[in-house]
Formats: sequence, C-alpha cells, structure tokens
Amino acid sequence: MKSYRKELWFNIPSRRGFVNITDEVERCLKESGIQEGLCLVNAMHITASVFINDDESGLHHDYEEWLEKLAPHEPVEKYWHNRTGEDNADAHLKRQVMGREVVVAVTGGRLDFGPWEQIFYGEFDGRRRKRVLIKIIGE
Repeated sequence: MKSYRKELWFNIPSRRGFVNITDEVERCLKESGIQEGLCLVNAMHITASVFINDDESGLHHDYEEWLEKLAPHEPVEKYWHNRTGEDNADAHLKRQVMGREVVVAVTGGRLDFGPWEQIFYGEFDGRRRKRVLIKIIGE
C-alpha cells in the first residue's frame, strides 16, 4: 500500500469564506500515483472546516446566512469562550456544524464523486495562515 501526504495553506483575508479546493486535491491525487484507495481532506484548525457540496453561489450565500443565525459573531460577550480574550467562539461552533474532514473514495485514479460534489475549505475566523491536510492511501 502507498501513502501520500501534503499540506495546503490558506490565508483568507476576511473573517469567513469558502474556497473550492477540488482541483488542488485532484492534483495531489495525480501526484500520488494512487489508483484505488481513500483520500482524506482534513482542516487542521479548530475554526476551519472541510466539506463536500455543490459549487453554487446561492448555496454559499445561504450557508453564510444560516451559520450566522445559528452562531452569530456578535455580541462577542455572549460566549463564555470569548471571556478568555478571544472573539471567535462563533467560529468554533460554525466549524462543528460544517465538519472537520471529508473522505472520498479513489477509483481508477479519480475522486469518486456523486453528481455536483466538490470539496470546499470553509473559513470562520480568517486573516491568518491555516492548513489543510491531504492524506491518500491505497494502491
């Protein structure tokens, strides 16, 4: 069995954002040479997410509004976590909802997606460098 590991780095200039990383993950898969196996894509920060869904701007807008209703950024004082001097409690909650990682089957050297599926990096407390781990195992 082969194993491949790579880190992708992001620095989203705003507090929140979504980035389609499907092409970068596919490049990693090609670089790995693995034809059959599994591909893990994992956000390595507790205020960021990796998820699979459609690359449609209306959906991304809906995510933004929905997440802000679930865990509004302000007032920051309402969160116990922020009493430590932080202002990102909402980002931790948003990450919990959107998820830490995805695993995609690799079949015939390609990511084995359903219709419209794409991989996204979700940022909920940006303006600094963060990383995503790609780990691919198989033959």
